[in-house]
Amino acid sequence: MKKNEFPLAESADNSGVWRQEPAAKSLAEVNGSIAVPRHGTRWRKFAAFAGPGYLVAVGYMDPGNWATSIAGGSRFGYTLLVVALVSNIMAILLQSLCTRLAVATGRDLAQACRDAYSPAMAWFLWIGAEIAICATDLAEVIGTAIALNLLFGMPLELGVLLTALDVFVVLYMQSKGFRWIEAYVLVLLCIIALCFLVQIALADPDWGAVIRGFAPTTEIVTNPEMLYLSLGIIGATVMPHNLYLHSGIVQTRKYGGNLEEKREAITYSTWDSTIALMLALAVNASILILAAATFHKVGRTDVVEIEQAEALIAPLLGSTLAPILFGVALLCAGLNSTVTATLAGQIVMEGFINFRIRPWLRRLITRGIAIIPAIIVTMLYGNKGTANLLILSQVVLSLQLPFAIVPLILFTSDRQKMGALRAPLWLTGAAWIVALIVIVLNLKLIYDVVTGG
Repeated sequence: MKKNEFPLAESADNSGVWRQEPAAKSLAEVNGSIAVPRHGTRWRKFAAFAGPGYLVAVGYMDPGNWATSIAGGSRFGYTLLVVALVSNIMAILLQSLCTRLAVATGRDLAQACRDAYSPAMAWFLWIGAEIAICATDLAEVIGTAIALNLLFGMPLELGVLLTALDVFVVLYMQSKGFRWIEAYVLVLLCIIALCFLVQIALADPDWGAVIRGFAPTTEIVTNPEMLYLSLGIIGATVMPHNLYLHSGIVQTRKYGGNLEEKREAITYSTWDSTIALMLALAVNASILILAAATFHKVGRTDVVEIEQAEALIAPLLGSTLAPILFGVALLCAGLNSTVTATLAGQIVMEGFINFRIRPWLRRLITRGIAIIPAIIVTMLYGNKGTANLLILSQVVLSLQLPFAIVPLILFTSDRQKMGALRAPLWLTGAAWIVALIVIVLNLKLIYDVVTGG
């Protein structure tokens, strides 16, 4: 053993740092199901690891992100593009820690919490994670129902009910193998990106202003309205379920158990998630650019809801194709989120309390919890009610966020738990800064919602 190399914490008996060993592998039915070539070119190895990052990227372009990006673009033009960039860098850092935790310990984040903390704490964290996943599912239900309404004129109540059928899509993908799930998600992501590419071409934005929008400006801090929207963009970016999800699906790769192979797995998996999150940035930036080039350009600075944006796109761009593409992209985002929410739900339930049920039953329960309030609100309050419910779902996610971020950083910075694969000090330091920023901004967002600010 080299002088500066720490032994890997392989078991609770040897290291004494984990309360117990995982009862089973994360997502046992697909764990290690995708082979990684031991020899060959770097491109071949990278191709084997490519995939999980795109499932993670789905969580960074949900309806909550759409609403904040539309509001930011319509109100302040291209100025807040730099905020989208900064929030994406934050996400890249945190997701890289998820990869490191999974590869170094063989645990997803939920399993690590269960194995490190007392049973009471594990149950507390599990309940919070389940509430967050239900809130995520609620946003997906609303987004998909809005998309069906925009595309086909379907009543929101009926659209909400139809979202329960997506469980069969998920089940079919799972029966085909994990690579099929990744391919399905990637295709839908490409459709979303293509839809916005066409819409931006129709909008013909000021590309000079777009480039300048990625440069920081003090106005973001000095202008209270601009600062508030910036908080919303950052607060809606990092999702707690994504941290559990990523640390579980990374382990679908069969990457070997020695130190060199694990280092290699961390490197390639981090590149995978980084590239995928850059695609998510491109989509979120596209939404903001589209809003700036259409609404802000003509003085419509009051557009803050998805339905408003869709209704105004056609007359402003002079094309009936634009609102159709907008609806298609929103529908694809909802369908994609269904897959990732299902997997995240399975990971947290199995990881925290070692309770395993059939995926279709798990999915129906979670979706049922999301559908009931969505139906009640849409029947009583219509479109305005769904917009408020969407905001509520983001607040619930904000409340859960610290309980996922803080344990992640604590685990990955612990030499005894991580051994030679402990996160370097610069990465840990950057992660704590990100955690502090995200937590403070989310708490302010929650305070403003509670107090009516």
